[in-house]
Amino acid sequence: MRPLAGQIAVVTGASRGVGKGIALGLGEAGATVYVTGRSVREGEGRLVGEELYPLAGTVHQTAEEVTAQGGRGIALPCDHRDDAQVEAAFARVLDEQEHIDILVNNVWGGYENMAENRVWTWDKPFWQQPLWRWDAMFQAGVRAHFTASRLAAPSMVERQRGLIVNISYFAGQKYLANTLYGVAKCATDRLAMDMAHELRPYGVAAVSLYPGLVRTEGVMSAAEWFDLSNSESPQFQGRAVAALAADPKRMEKSGQVLVTAALALEYGFTDIDGQQPRPLTLEEA
Repeated sequence: MRPLAGQIAVVTGASRGVGKGIALGLGEAGATVYVTGRSVREGEGRLVGEELYPLAGTVHQTAEEVTAQGGRGIALPCDHRDDAQVEAAFARVLDEQEHIDILVNNVWGGYENMAENRVWTWDKPFWQQPLWRWDAMFQAGVRAHFTASRLAAPSMVERQRGLIVNISYFAGQKYLANTLYGVAKCATDRLAMDMAHELRPYGVAAVSLYPGLVRTEGVMSAAEWFDLSNSESPQFQGRAVAALAADPKRMEKSGQVLVTAALALEYGFTDIDGQQPRPLTLEEA
């Protein structure tokens, strides 16, 4: 059964990690998924401290895997820090498909270069945080979410249906080691809440989604430092988005902060390994 057959989705920042997992979950449900991201060549690197680490995954590989899952994957190279590229990307989707049913705002900036001059600065107090980190989180994060939503919403409003999902985290509601991160996630949640208010008359839903501990490539590369006993696969996040998109009563959840594992219990799906991760509480996060 492919509950999202015929539906058009855009997942931003989906070369790897949570974004890739969401694209795969939507493909599993039969959707046509446009996969955006900067990575177009295998092994492109990212700065961590002063070291350049190669990263697995490209938009093309994710698109191929979406198709293998039963949907249709389409690679859409795009740097979400560049408005012209974003506008061109969404113009292409709307030219080819005429509408967008699902937008998942996953792309995020600010994690790069957590150390400066070989000094770990991520968990420093706000007055010792570099200004570029604030700019990265808002330009390639919150602003990118707004820009994509602004371009996707008109076709949803016109058709009186659609779903926008902002990928966020518990830092939007409690302090988690970095003031800038918390403010950015809080803004992400508020963006979903206020978009939901303005979209409600048109039957379009907007929510924030909180994953748990996700077994991304980055997490698994440092697996010895994590307790993975209640962890989640990236594709588990996609199953949550797919279940929400297929729910005829999804408007009842519009404007809310949702937790992936809680949606799994409500909608009756498991992770790809058959496990049923336990929803984290705010106190545990």
